Amino acid sequence: MSDRDLVAFVLDMDGVLYHGEQVLDGAVAFMDRISAHSHVFLTNNPALPPCRVADRLERLGFPRPEERLIVTSAEATAWWLAREKPGFRYFAVGADGLDAALREQGRADEDDADFVVVGEGHGLDFDSLTTGINLVLSKGARLVVTNPDTTVDATRDGQHVVLPGGGALVAPFVAATGRQPVVIGKPEPLLYELAMARIGVEPDHCIMIGDRPDTDIAGASRAGMRTALVRTGRFAPGEDYPAGLPVPDWD
Repeated sequence: MSDRDLVAFVLDMDGVLYHGEQVLDGAVAFMDRISAHSHVFLTNNPALPPCRVADRLERLGFPRPEERLIVTSAEATAWWLAREKPGFRYFAVGADGLDAALREQGRADEDDADFVVVGEGHGLDFDSLTTGINLVLSKGARLVVTNPDTTVDATRDGQHVVLPGGGALVAPFVAATGRQPVVIGKPEPLLYELAMARIGVEPDHCIMIGDRPDTDIAGASRAGMRTALVRTGRFAPGEDYPAGLPVPDWD
């Protein structure tokens, strides 16, 4: 297949277009160059709804994308749950963006949920942990996590901080129940499948641009997409590529 057959782009954001509130050099110009091509933005972060992500991109100087072109792990989770059980009942532990996505497809029910869904953001405390583990152990609810990241980089008061990711937040539920969660976000292929469905392209006509070999590149490769690694995020220029992971088509 030639490069001419690439008709769409799937883009990670943090580490590819910006760091925190700092736009990366050339990122706005790059988005201008691909504006005539189909593209969709992808994030493992379930905490913010697409409208808030669009607000951030616009604030940083990027053209404001349509909200349907921003795919979060919360949306992918809701999409998967609806396919598993239409009209599902859920108990969610995480930020408002997660509950908003799930509410579009299902119904909150902390007494008899079909799924216990854990995502990033505030929400985990003794009471929510107690409710969740009892739904799993007593009611047969399936444990689901929006994304497996153990940590997440963030900015607070202008300073870099590390926050717990979905993998860290689901760990107490795993320890208490002995059940392994269904994982939705990168490097699982579901997030990519939803992104491609949104813009109506097949994997072999789509390229994923990301900054992490273990999530962005690995997940896109599993989904059958072509991949490009940028070394503007966690993976620095000159750093040896990790052994055992799919090698990107462009690096």
